Amino acid sequence: MNYAGPAEETPARSGLELSPFRGLRYAPDRVGSLAAVTSPPYDVVVRPDGLLHLESADPHNIVRLILPQATTPTARNDQAAATLCHWLSEGVLVADEKPGLYVYEQHDGGGMLQRGVIGALRLSEPPDGVVLPHEDVMPHVVDDRAALMRATRANLEPLLLTYRGNGSATGTRAVIERTAERPPLLSTTTEDGFSHRLWAVTDPSDLAEIRSDLAHHQALIADGHHRWATYLRLRAEHPSPSPWDHGLVLLVDTARYPLRVRAIHRLLHQLPLPEALSAVAGHFRVRRLDVPLPEALAALADASCESNAFLLAGDGAFHLLDHPDPALLDRTVPTGHPAAWRTLDATVLHATLLDHVWHIPEDSPAHVAYVHDAAATVAKAERDGGTAVLMHPVREEVVRDLALQGVTMPRKSTSFGPKPASGLVLRALEI
Repeated sequence: MNYAGPAEETPARSGLELSPFRGLRYAPDRVGSLAAVTSPPYDVVVRPDGLLHLESADPHNIVRLILPQATTPTARNDQAAATLCHWLSEGVLVADEKPGLYVYEQHDGGGMLQRGVIGALRLSEPPDGVVLPHEDVMPHVVDDRAALMRATRANLEPLLLTYRGNGSATGTRAVIERTAERPPLLSTTTEDGFSHRLWAVTDPSDLAEIRSDLAHHQALIADGHHRWATYLRLRAEHPSPSPWDHGLVLLVDTARYPLRVRAIHRLLHQLPLPEALSAVAGHFRVRRLDVPLPEALAALADASCESNAFLLAGDGAFHLLDHPDPALLDRTVPTGHPAAWRTLDATVLHATLLDHVWHIPEDSPAHVAYVHDAAATVAKAERDGGTAVLMHPVREEVVRDLALQGVTMPRKSTSFGPKPASGLVLRALEI
């Protein structure tokens, strides 16, 4: 059995170790189009509408692996494993001949250009401090992802990690830039308007240059905390050395390519908006806004400059909550954390509103859904009679500073992007 890993072990970890692997990619002549088989990451797919749309786009859409549909969890995972095996045997997915790293580019047709490198990252956890998480995770999601990875024995989609380069046009940055001047392995444009290009890096000198450069860096998990926790759990289950010592990631130098940071919104399924508003009366200032969504979000941004602020929706209007009662925050927000953590909107939402005011179990999917798109959150709340809670994004420097202190933010506090499209390159652990 072959597995991605360095040629020789080093006694001490100093930074990131990104290893080549034989990527699994769709054979263009076996699918309708590369765009039709891609998907957003599993936790961004809006279910069930988005899931059905992706499934109908092409019978080989990657969503059939990352979000298999069956009546039980075991049946879903078995189905994904069988589907992957079938696609491999039929030549729908084909392994590249040479191990390599992959330069990946996303471009929105405007001012957003992002480039990074995809590879098999040697896993680490504290006290190494090489990869820094910044959010808590939900155990049931890790359980779900771990069962899927065990069944498929594959990393089906890369995590998004960021690091801060030194600004010089050398090392990883230099390899990425000169690689992007060559014809790509694949090029496609997805329905969101983003173009995607992928190149393989197999030259030993290029790989050595990347390896030497990354050894001096640590990374922040921008997207994929649950998959990272899954990687660590599965590594602990398998004696080392094994292919489980590594996990598929996309590394982006945000000194060169800054990411966008967006909020992740909450949909409270079983809390009607009138009850939500009644419960917060006297605890927050509440103002009704009869304006379109963009204007409501602008008002939220302005209010967030002065205090914790949230937008509630579900009745055709927006309700701006701000200026919470300081005494309420003192009673409900846990102490023993840095001030930057205690004043986060996500902290106040979970500790004060969900736990104390609304008495909603945040770990229950039956009560709380996490939705990346504000308009979709509002539409679902209005359709289903629940409450949408719209958030304002956290600045990246706040996220990084807390991560460096070893402080994790409440789950689903941030959404970094653009996120890598799923389905462009996969890693089968036994190839």
